[in-house]
Amino acid sequence: MDPWHKFRRIFYSVGIPPTIWLIAFFLAPLGLIWIFSFGEKVGVVGIDITWTLDNYVRSFNPDILTIFAKSLWLAAVATFICLVIGLPVALGIVYAPNKWKGLLLLGIMLPFWTNLLIRTYALIAVLRTRGYVNFTLEWLDGAARWFLELFGMGGIALAILGERFQALELLYNDNAVILGLVYVHLPFMVLPLYAALERLDRSYLEASLDLGAGHLRTLWNVVVPLALPGIISGLIITFIPALGSFLTPDLLGGPDSAMIATIIERQFKSANDWPFGSALSFLLMYITFGALAIRALMARRRGGDGMGG
Repeated sequence: MDPWHKFRRIFYSVGIPPTIWLIAFFLAPLGLIWIFSFGEKVGVVGIDITWTLDNYVRSFNPDILTIFAKSLWLAAVATFICLVIGLPVALGIVYAPNKWKGLLLLGIMLPFWTNLLIRTYALIAVLRTRGYVNFTLEWLDGAARWFLELFGMGGIALAILGERFQALELLYNDNAVILGLVYVHLPFMVLPLYAALERLDRSYLEASLDLGAGHLRTLWNVVVPLALPGIISGLIITFIPALGSFLTPDLLGGPDSAMIATIIERQFKSANDWPFGSALSFLLMYITFGALAIRALMARRRGGDGMGG
């Protein structure tokens, strides 16, 4: 292959425009926010860059740390649920007939074609007090009462079901936030898992089954270790956007279900404290970089172990 410097004009004509775009609309604004994180709020809208660390010190306030911890917990639970659901789904797509694989993958990616706000409001319509879930449960409750009363067991119906159906409070709590995060980020888990499982040598699975291992044991002892790089990638790709999610906890969560992205948004809009919001944003980014660094370290160690073996 010829070295790139023999085609410098083509290289520069192709590379310079996206580089300028990246610098102007990504790196420059990001650098500006980083500078703001070392500033102080002056008046209503003013920012004085004093290179102080007070904003980062404020970030370690117990209330902020509690919200950080809760954000990590909610994102971790949602990511784990995505893994539990996504692994069988990815396996199902891998072993589906070739004529169905494209349609199944399209079904996984189809939610990306719809605006997140619309999808979230659709979920609210399902979970609200007079939503589809409660309507269904209310209908089942009425059908069960009618069936028991038909056989003269009205007293049993009253004892078991109570006087009347009570709608479940499915919205504005942590469970609703977790469900929303799973609903939004599940495709981020399925796609890398599918890519990893599709490359597996199926003879290992056949050998495991032929030697007497059950399906669950084969899944745990054979599939999971071989697909571990894809699983780790899926965990990171799912966890990072879930941790920084703003819309889902804002619309589905209650006052006690705020995540760190909600607090950041309030600093930039309601409180108009851009320096503190910038510091919180970069702390979240540092956590992201840490997760990526751990992923790179694990990949390097795995590669080193493989070479050593």
